[in-house]
Amino acid sequence: MENNTLKAHVYALITILIWGSTFISTKLLLVDFSAIEILLYRFVLGYVVLIFICPKTIRPTSLRQELYYAGAGATGLTIYYLLENIALLYTYASNVGTIVSIAPLFTAIFACYFLKNERPGKFFYIGFVLAIYGVIIISFRGTAISINPQGDLLCIIAAISWGAYSVFCKKISNLGNINATQMTKRIFFYGILFILPIALFGKWNWRWQHFADPLNTLNMLYLGVGASAICFVTWNWAIAELGAVKTSAYLYLTPVITVIASAIILNEPVTKNLLIGISFILVGLIVSEIKKAPKRGALIKLSLDKESYFRNKDHR
Repeated sequence: MENNTLKAHVYALITILIWGSTFISTKLLLVDFSAIEILLYRFVLGYVVLIFICPKTIRPTSLRQELYYAGAGATGLTIYYLLENIALLYTYASNVGTIVSIAPLFTAIFACYFLKNERPGKFFYIGFVLAIYGVIIISFRGTAISINPQGDLLCIIAAISWGAYSVFCKKISNLGNINATQMTKRIFFYGILFILPIALFGKWNWRWQHFADPLNTLNMLYLGVGASAICFVTWNWAIAELGAVKTSAYLYLTPVITVIASAIILNEPVTKNLLIGISFILVGLIVSEIKKAPKRGALIKLSLDKESYFRNKDHR
């Protein structure tokens, strides 16, 4: 069990390392593709890869289970990514990066109402405050915070949507021993199903000619295979093992990875404020992962249970 827990933390970290660098790929692709085109291409590509890896299909066992899959596809793929991309048209990227980073808070709120044994303790909220402060330092870099109601509201809804996605995934994993790849493939199916009408309504343009550029092809493969097919499987597996709340705390690292990737690939400067912000985020993540100490009554009960067990063992 301990090995699975450690593996889940590693999977969550690897996922964020990839997701944090997707901003650069998306930014480069937006030159030749629209946001909805990138969204559909990457998830269709990811879906095809998952079919190749795991051809076996999950048979629906109940309407409730199928609704969970549909809910996860709608919230984690369609709503979250669509609103995040649209928000960039109405507000600053710094606002988007900061507001979307509050997704772990909404995950915790939903978990309190819909998931058993996932009520976050005080350490989670202390870590949340520290991490968000670090995100603000990184995102705004000493400039004034500008509020853009329309775009900022879309970001908040996107963060709420991701919180719902995390809970849906945990609900699915609680229903039985479900393979993470099969689970992700089913979620992708519904996500694409909900994206298609939006793409067609938005005057879809295939733009096949732009794939002649190797840079576009490589970036789309990175988003479709790495950031979508592989990362959603590892993230969903981590949620099944660690829970929705603990896994979502890794989202605090997203702006950190983005800053580091931008410095390496785009030669953007690394300032003192960036290092301070990264420090706050790392401390916040560590504090968020601290386990809640059991109550005194529970400790006494555990101690009595152990004494009783060894006493009975001696008598035998």
